[in-house]
Amino acid sequence: MAPGYGRALSFVGIQLDACMSNRNTMNIIGLAGWSGAGKTTLLARVLPLLTARGLSVSTVKHAHHAFEIDHEGKDSFVHRQAGATEVLVASSGRYALIHELRGAPEPGLGELLGKLAPVDLVVVEGFKAHAHPKVEIHRAANGKPFLFDAVPNVRALVSDAAATGWTGATAHLDDLPAVADLLLGAAEPLDAVLAKLASAGSPARLPQPPRA
Repeated sequence: MAPGYGRALSFVGIQLDACMSNRNTMNIIGLAGWSGAGKTTLLARVLPLLTARGLSVSTVKHAHHAFEIDHEGKDSFVHRQAGATEVLVASSGRYALIHELRGAPEPGLGELLGKLAPVDLVVVEGFKAHAHPKVEIHRAANGKPFLFDAVPNVRALVSDAAATGWTGATAHLDDLPAVADLLLGAAEPLDAVLAKLASAGSPARLPQPPRA
């Protein structure tokens, strides 16, 4: 095991047991990291390990304001362009609800979490300035600084490099079982997360990374 990556199992301990045993509680954990750190790639590798443990997992992803999951020429796109507030597209395999804000404020993370069906674990990618618990994802080749000093409630670190000043739980980017343990151990129940989000108010704007 590489130096600095031996604290994951001691960190999760009782919290991991509680998460696995209390299946009536939806637990929330975030992934925080600069663009290019590999958050989505890592999550795609870890999700199968979580579901193999019998856990149901949902994700929340923050996107750019102009993102599209619909396509011009489709009936659902025509409905939205004609003025529909919501369009629900359904089939035998899945359904998707598209809600147009049309100038209304962007929903906060707490409101978005309330729209999800109950599951064991929700992984939030993005929203790094918010107060929910997070695991920082850092890749040395990305050339950007660590975030744990600037981002609230970072509870664990996943990285391929040692971090000066970090004394908390750590796992290597390629140690997927340890990463899965960190996500479960750092997660907090939905009610506790909603309380933290409400008390924190509007998130502060984070500093931008230095340009290469």
